[in-house]
Amino acid sequence: MRKATITRRTAETDITVSVDLDGSGSYDNQTGVGFFDHMLDQLARHALIDMTVRATGDLHIDDHHTVEDTGIAIGQALAQALGDKRGIRRYGSCHLPMDDAQVRAALDLSGRPYLVWNVDLPTQKIGTFDTELVREFFQALSTHGGITLHVDRLHGINSHHIVEAAFKAVARALREAVEIDLRKADAIPSTKGAL
Repeated sequence: MRKATITRRTAETDITVSVDLDGSGSYDNQTGVGFFDHMLDQLARHALIDMTVRATGDLHIDDHHTVEDTGIAIGQALAQALGDKRGIRRYGSCHLPMDDAQVRAALDLSGRPYLVWNVDLPTQKIGTFDTELVREFFQALSTHGGITLHVDRLHGINSHHIVEAAFKAVARALREAVEIDLRKADAIPSTKGAL
């Protein structure tokens, strides 16, 4: 049962996230931030992780706390659903093209959070969404999911395409990493015997 539900409540946000690592990529994400919801839908769909997000935040200030805290909660839910990580492939990577954009993502579900973010975005906004929040989301996801995550923009001139390619590339890498390795389904994927 590789499922988890996390609830995170602060003075700034109230967030509940549910994930099923063995899902079909179904999603129902409602954060009050339209572009962000669209990106979370991409994350779930392309990772084949069923995901439901309900977030209420201080959007009258800005989207920052909602986006960052959602990243924290999704990271915690992934870590809980993975348990001791027995049988997973652990590593995943993807080169993803989207029109003018190409983004490469590589990750390790190592338990050692680290983010390398080489994604310059040509605009500060996508609609009303602050593009600097994309890095904040992935930093929170990496930190609280215990994920070593590298994301690199190889090409791209359109911010929407670059960001969407980043979410999809991370999703595809995550899909690969959380899958059960049928050749070692009973083993922790580390010579240490623990992750």
